[in-house]
Amino acid sequence: MQNKITIVGGGIGGMATALALGRSGHSALLLERAPSFSEVGAGIQLGPNVVRILQAWGQMDRLKAVAYFPQALRARNAISGEVVGEKRLGQDTVQRYQAPYATIARADMHSLLVAAVAQTGGIDMHLGHEVTAVTQDEKSVHLQVQRTETGSTDVVDTKLLVGADGVWSRVRAQVMRSGGPRQTGHLAYRAMVPMASLPENLRTQEVTAWMGPDFHVVQYPVRGGEMLNVVAIVHGDPPGDLTSWDHGANAAEIQLLLSRAHPSLRDLIYAIGHWRLWALCDRPPMRSSGEHGSGRVVLVGDAAHPMRPYLAQGACMAIEDAAALARHLTEKGSSTVPKALAAFAAERWPRNARVQARSIRNGEIYHAKGLMQVARDMALRLAAPRLMDVPWLYRA
Repeated sequence: MQNKITIVGGGIGGMATALALGRSGHSALLLERAPSFSEVGAGIQLGPNVVRILQAWGQMDRLKAVAYFPQALRARNAISGEVVGEKRLGQDTVQRYQAPYATIARADMHSLLVAAVAQTGGIDMHLGHEVTAVTQDEKSVHLQVQRTETGSTDVVDTKLLVGADGVWSRVRAQVMRSGGPRQTGHLAYRAMVPMASLPENLRTQEVTAWMGPDFHVVQYPVRGGEMLNVVAIVHGDPPGDLTSWDHGANAAEIQLLLSRAHPSLRDLIYAIGHWRLWALCDRPPMRSSGEHGSGRVVLVGDAAHPMRPYLAQGACMAIEDAAALARHLTEKGSSTVPKALAAFAAERWPRNARVQARSIRNGEIYHAKGLMQVARDMALRLAAPRLMDVPWLYRA
């Protein structure tokens, strides 16, 4: 099978790439090894930098139907319960960055992109197709693709391969041979609960970050405010399978880990009976454009730059990658793939590296203890709106 562009991976990064390419008039083949789409994870935050892209793609009606648009971002000390800082979102964000701040269930974001790709056309999606080998020469990339249902193998030749297959990217492993992701030593417990099932005093309409020594908890509404997403990140030993995003977790585990938290936070944790667990893995901040791919293979999203969640930009950077890749391919034409990929990588790697580094730093600040925690809280009391804003990120 000969194809001009092939995308490996049908998660948020892969679907965003498919949508961006389809909207730009490119046709592509998308291969996803899972037999059906079933996005795991809980909620994600969408900064105005990526909501602007969704606006440009004509997706605001779909976004408004499933997302939530919080009016404030609140920082609280997880031990004392004090609100140490607050930044207004809502119209303030729209006026400053020409787009709102949104929160959305990961599955809803994925479904939005799948529907948009189907409507746009030009993308041939194949589920249950696993890429088992990747080689390339000057003119083409050659894939061995196994059908998971039958075990049969196909050969796909393509002029451009987009690796959008996540933090444990097989495309990256075969093309870059740069080793696997690293363990961060951080564990994420996640839950999503109906807002109506919670006591009135635990329901919230803002994004709240509870910051404690060696842990923090983030909570925010999704699905139009009907559900509350809660993620608690602690330091600890990873479960057995690092590649899984969906380990079971005993509620008693997280209750014990956060037993020293403020009563308001403990009440929220105790009100949630079902948690899932995953170990956070990343890579060091990118050091060069070469980490975005090689030859006719380009990596986007977590395949290129997996990052910690402390800036809430993992999915956002994947969507930014998608928009930039489609733009460079359109501007330079499909006949000059290597030049387009080089221009894409040169543009994207410094920004992705900066976001990776800032995410690591934010984690240190969120989990601060002792004098660093005292200094953090004092700084937020004095200048929260400025310190909680990220103009270099949201304006890009």
